[in-house]
Amino acid sequence: MKKWLLSVIVAMFLVVLAACGATDEGSKQTEQTKQSKEQAVTVKDARGEEVTVEQAPKKIVSLMPSNTEILYELGLEKELIGVTSNDDYPASVKEKEQVGDMNINAEKVIALNPDLVLAHGSSIGMSDEVFKQIESAGIPLFVVNDATDFNTVYETIGNIGKLTNKTDEANKTVKEMKAAVSEIEEKAKEIKDEDRKKVWVEVSPAPEIYTTGKGTFMDEMIKIIGAENVAGNEEGWVKLSEEKVVELNPDTIVTTYDGDANEIKNRPAWSDITAVKENQIVNVDSNKTNRPGPRIVEGLEEFAKAVYPEVYN
Repeated sequence: MKKWLLSVIVAMFLVVLAACGATDEGSKQTEQTKQSKEQAVTVKDARGEEVTVEQAPKKIVSLMPSNTEILYELGLEKELIGVTSNDDYPASVKEKEQVGDMNINAEKVIALNPDLVLAHGSSIGMSDEVFKQIESAGIPLFVVNDATDFNTVYETIGNIGKLTNKTDEANKTVKEMKAAVSEIEEKAKEIKDEDRKKVWVEVSPAPEIYTTGKGTFMDEMIKIIGAENVAGNEEGWVKLSEEKVVELNPDTIVTTYDGDANEIKNRPAWSDITAVKENQIVNVDSNKTNRPGPRIVEGLEEFAKAVYPEVYN
């Protein structure tokens, strides 16, 4: 074979080889771009803002204990790098960096350089400036809804699952929660109308006595367990007089603030209330019954046993 012909063949072979390499590289880049796009997630938050995370966050700051409990439930303990001083569950959360209490230190949050900040709808208005500072630093901030019912908690867990690439874990958690609630609802069907108890929920003691009306978690819990909320005609968290409670005459009093049963019994005006006469005064864990996270189902179970021990124990 002539040398010039051999050179041409070799040159052509090198060109084809280079083209194949370029094609492979191009395919690899296209696949990487595709994966990057698949990892980007956009979810609308409580403000109506569309919040996007480009990939599963490696560093997360939580500004509310309920958000923190959801993150732990989804297996994101290592990714959680900042919390508030109000966070107390699980116990290991106290080892995390604290970024404030109800008043968040925006500079401290920004200094942690998180990939995602989870705020809460109850802070809208009070923390708007803090939110703006964090977002101005280029940090995605998602405000979860201020849940007042179980469906909103399920939605919140689902949204956090999407943002953190933990959708399967979130779905599993929600499924288990729904199953536990359904079990209680089934037992509630056994309660006859004549045995249905009237419940007074006290969320703060005298002299500023507050209870829970419709549109609150407690009201939904009372309905789920098959009882009647004596303040069910009121709206939200409401302050009522001692005389009004006497008039409502509950069968059971449930406190959510580590209440003192003796203090309640010794209120002069309450001596004729059925719950006082029959010593039906029970305290439940405020964190389990008030925090809109995975443990809210445990709170429901505790609440059910407090009102109907003969049905749910």
